[in-house]
Amino acid sequence: MSRRQSWNTILVFCILIFGMTIATMLKPSTEFSETENRSLAQKPSFSIKTLLNGEFESDYESYLTDQFVLRDQWISLKTKAERAAFKTESKDIYFADDDYLIEKHTGSFTSDTAKQNIRVLQQFIETYEPQFGAEHMSVMIVPNAVDILRDKLPALASPYDEELYLNQVAGVMPSGVWFDSASVLRSHLGEDLYYRTDHHWKTGAAFDVYQEWAAVKNLTVPSAQDYQIETVTDSFEGTIQSKLGIHTVKDTIELYQPVEDLFYTVQMDGSDEVSYSIYDRTALDTKNKYGVYFGGNHALVKLHTRNTNGRKILIIKDSYAHCFAPFLLTDFAEVDLLDIRYYNQKVSDLIAQGGYTDFLFLYNAAGFAEDTSIARLIS
Repeated sequence: MSRRQSWNTILVFCILIFGMTIATMLKPSTEFSETENRSLAQKPSFSIKTLLNGEFESDYESYLTDQFVLRDQWISLKTKAERAAFKTESKDIYFADDDYLIEKHTGSFTSDTAKQNIRVLQQFIETYEPQFGAEHMSVMIVPNAVDILRDKLPALASPYDEELYLNQVAGVMPSGVWFDSASVLRSHLGEDLYYRTDHHWKTGAAFDVYQEWAAVKNLTVPSAQDYQIETVTDSFEGTIQSKLGIHTVKDTIELYQPVEDLFYTVQMDGSDEVSYSIYDRTALDTKNKYGVYFGGNHALVKLHTRNTNGRKILIIKDSYAHCFAPFLLTDFAEVDLLDIRYYNQKVSDLIAQGGYTDFLFLYNAAGFAEDTSIARLIS
């Protein structure tokens, strides 16, 4: 290579590196990524204190990473290059059979947070089990696709940390409180249990589990004939697709609508405003189509029915509960959904004042293992 060609190569390299960095610094900051459904890091404020303790450098690195010019396009290009090189995973996500993108959750189930969350949940359940009784109390931690859909994973994949972790959680629960949703899901492996591009389970899988759980808890066991299944979109691309920036297949979202009219009201986050459906169909016109349930995450949602049996259930949950909760409306006068990630008051006060007769803890396995707010259950 001639000297001139060498200098040209160096010049192009410098333009790419420094030009992209300058362009990133000059472009207006984007506050929210609809593609990833999350807030993006903003330019940090400088101070001597944050410089010396390393906080400024860390925050600035996050800022450059989130605000990098043409970021989505670079992510997509990187993933396509990895697939072209016959890699079986990228960004801790497997390229699985039948167009599934399945998160590995590497390290999630062996971390200090994961271990602490078991201890906290055990203490919480042992505190309130005498109040509710095992027959009115349930812990349901739903396994993720990496555990249930093992037959679709690449060769040599090792998804067993999650199963071991769930066994540890089950092992410390009082008799009659733990519900084994994994066994139910494995008995329905021929069905679409999880979205191909998102981390949630599908409504049909939630219905299968609800039937078994309702039977155990002596609730009304619904049949498929009790519902009209409505496909509200066939163009859903979820959070896993967003991480990789590639398009594989698009998912459908189904809502289970009761054949018989079921009147209920909805109040969110302590507001006096009342609505009459848990479904926010405007979300179907956005990237976050799973937000059709409740419009997304809320600290506290209260559902009131015309049921006069006086039963009130508190569900401490993540978004896996969003497609599960509608099935409870036939058996309870009130269904309250609490997301402690967004709730700023003491859980013990809510339980003391709520007059609840039943309790359900419903999370997905990785969400539970990774959630640093679980400690607030006993604070």
